Amino acid sequence: METQRINSPFETEVIEKLTVGTPVLISGIIYTARDAAHRRIVWSLDKGEKLSFDLEGQTIYYTGPSPTPPGRIIGSVGPTTSIRMDAYIPRFLAVGIRAMIGKGSRSPVVREAIKKYKAVYFVSLGGAGALLARTIKKVEVIAYEDLGTEAVRRLAVEDFPAIVANDIYGGDIFEQNIARYRREVR
Repeated sequence: METQRINSPFETEVIEKLTVGTPVLISGIIYTARDAAHRRIVWSLDKGEKLSFDLEGQTIYYTGPSPTPPGRIIGSVGPTTSIRMDAYIPRFLAVGIRAMIGKGSRSPVVREAIKKYKAVYFVSLGGAGALLARTIKKVEVIAYEDLGTEAVRRLAVEDFPAIVANDIYGGDIFEQNIARYRREVR
């Protein structure tokens, strides 16, 4: 499958062209957020508060950067396990998030929400956080600085590598690969 170069934030037309297994190189703006930030964002949304950043069309990357080494703009930024955020994701998608990056599979509820809200879930390289950091050109903490590594950051990225794991058509790379494995093992 040919690698697709795509830009974040995403328009629905781009997401409609992405199918499970497609390798991508993402450039543009992505936001970091983990468990604690997800909890605060949903809490703020539920109270009717305006966030300090716009979620419409945006990409959330489940990561908490390690400390920044001297001479670098960011430390290692490997993906964290996505299923820990699943309780919050339908709410995120309802307010406009269009893409998520992490590692591991998603719950059936999130897979249905991805279809309903025309979003996409990408997986990235677990264990390769230092390599992924090279794709980051600019970093800015924009919310919840008190959360330390879990603060929300705006990252400007260039050619961030990922693979489509869940698409708007109900495709799931994990289920497909399990089924393929079962066929091949028989």
